[in-house]
Amino acid sequence: MNDRFNPIWFLVPVAILIFVDIYVFQSVRSIFAHSKTNHQKIAYTFYWALSSITYIAFILLLTKDYYTWHGWDKNLLVGFAQLIFLGKLFVLPFLLIDDIVRLIRWIFSWFATNSISTQPNGISRLQFLNKMGLIVGSMMSGALLYGILRGAYNFKVRKIKLEIPNLPEEWKGLKIVQFSDLHIGSFANEKPVQKIVDLINQQEADIVFFTGDLVNNLSGELQPYISILKEIKVKTKIYSILGNHDYGHYKRWDSKEEMKANFNNLLKIQKEDLGWDLLLDENRILERNGKKLAIIGVQYIGHSLRFAQIGNLAKAYEGAQDAEVQLLLSHDPTHWDKEISINKDYQKIQATFAGHTHGFQFGIEIPGIKWSPAKYMYPHWAGLYKNKHQYLYVNRGAGFLGYPGRLGISPEITVFQLA
Repeated sequence: MNDRFNPIWFLVPVAILIFVDIYVFQSVRSIFAHSKTNHQKIAYTFYWALSSITYIAFILLLTKDYYTWHGWDKNLLVGFAQLIFLGKLFVLPFLLIDDIVRLIRWIFSWFATNSISTQPNGISRLQFLNKMGLIVGSMMSGALLYGILRGAYNFKVRKIKLEIPNLPEEWKGLKIVQFSDLHIGSFANEKPVQKIVDLINQQEADIVFFTGDLVNNLSGELQPYISILKEIKVKTKIYSILGNHDYGHYKRWDSKEEMKANFNNLLKIQKEDLGWDLLLDENRILERNGKKLAIIGVQYIGHSLRFAQIGNLAKAYEGAQDAEVQLLLSHDPTHWDKEISINKDYQKIQATFAGHTHGFQFGIEIPGIKWSPAKYMYPHWAGLYKNKHQYLYVNRGAGFLGYPGRLGISPEITVFQLA
């Protein structure tokens, strides 16, 4: 049994699943009420067969080790369960409106005749609402399926020109590639990771930044992908930081020693096996003709949800104050909101590179419209932002977590050129 098993944790979501299933089934019954018996049986069987996927997925997630279970079987099962359930949630508003309308009709009928009138035959407004609900729910499920099969691997290369005031000539044209939130344990095989590496290599970067969440929880997730990640080509170095998931805080460990060993192994893989320059509240100074560029990296600092604050910017910044160009790697964009952009001690940091939000892996990004539920939790959730002379770039991430797909918010590799 999974070490996360808890009777309450089991009963509450199951009760919700059952309630939603029975409630939405009323819509199916209403639509097929006057259909032939065999058509009814097909519709009802199809509905409950789909619904059973959510229960199967739930039971397997409880009984299997979620953290070590990888592959398309997990992604498809969990993904199908999510899209079926979320599709039903989109039906609920139509059913609620339907019930309100029926309640009002019942009240008027009762006061008018002291009896409950029957619905007229044919397609009434009630039928219309039920059908519209099922259509909208089905469309959403189909869209989420597309996000699982295609959207999660529709990698975009975004190119950004960073215009830094008084940028020394020595650093003009510097090309930086950022990727973030790989969550490598979520991938079913090596193919998408190889695609990410190939896209990075095509950019011929001077410097590469990785801004955290290399794994979901376990350092062992990296093992099948080390040889691929070692193929990343860069003219100088790959500089990396840690994200909240890299510390292993979201798994229940048998002991603190086990969690520490996992963390230390993750550090070893990044530093020794991959050859990345992992910045743990420290900085690196690069120099050209006496003009300095500081790359500053902090451990996780965030001001959202329940994530711990581990990093120390003051420590990381020590020795970088006099560099003409100062670039900061900080995983959570709320750190920029709460410290970097408002503290006078850090006003010389021209650009901060973050990730973390994934753009919630769901939203709309088309010319003139940029929206995601992420905006209600994070003031800065995707793309380039500016406050006076300071930039923040929030990378949408290359991987995924939870929902094994992306819909409307594509995974990205970002290319910056200093100007």
